[in-house]
Amino acid sequence: MHKELEESLELLSKDWDIDPIIKNFILGNRDDISEFAIKVKDVVFHIPYLTKENSYIIWKCYWPDCHNCCNRQGRLPLTSDDLITISKSLKYQKTSDFIKNETNITTWQEIGPSGNVNTTMTMINLKRKENETVNEDGTHIPCRFLDDKGYCGLHPGRPGVCYLYPFSSWLENEKGRARVHATFQFTGDCPGFYLSKSLDPMKDVLLEYSKIIYEYNMNSNRTVRENFGSVTFGF
Repeated sequence: MHKELEESLELLSKDWDIDPIIKNFILGNRDDISEFAIKVKDVVFHIPYLTKENSYIIWKCYWPDCHNCCNRQGRLPLTSDDLITISKSLKYQKTSDFIKNETNITTWQEIGPSGNVNTTMTMINLKRKENETVNEDGTHIPCRFLDDKGYCGLHPGRPGVCYLYPFSSWLENEKGRARVHATFQFTGDCPGFYLSKSLDPMKDVLLEYSKIIYEYNMNSNRTVRENFGSVTFGF
């Protein structure tokens, strides 16, 4: 994993200036990492905090100047809502035909915020290229729906995980009720992370993503798995 992160950051650094502090954090070379939990609507966000820097690590999107998350796509798991929406977008009369021709079914292990395996996931994944095989799941492949200007050919009906990025989310059982939690994915592929003394610059982003993350987790939990686990837009 460390080698993959180094390779991703090296590629990213060719086009973007990456703060050395952020780079060392992503590579696991910091010993002053804590987290700040903040509840926004129905989601608890866990934001990294570097005590020596007295700073949070927060994020902003550079699209359309950057679409690296789509250019180095690793997996596109679909909810039942995604299956219906995307099959119609691709002009399929039957969702079953869409699943047969445009998707793979794969299984992988999700890692929780503690670094341990949170759950084993089996989901229907949208093929990122027309002839993608199950063995290519999780590898870096440019998404076939991305055009040369950074626009998605499925938008606004693109998969829910695309809206989720760069967050990873999971469910926890709190007194018999599902509580949605979220944190950043640090895959080395996104240039949007930066240091800030305050969370104020990200308040609107957290508010926007709280709705996206909550709805996505509710859909996934209802249609995919029996037990609580995490759902991640993996690379």
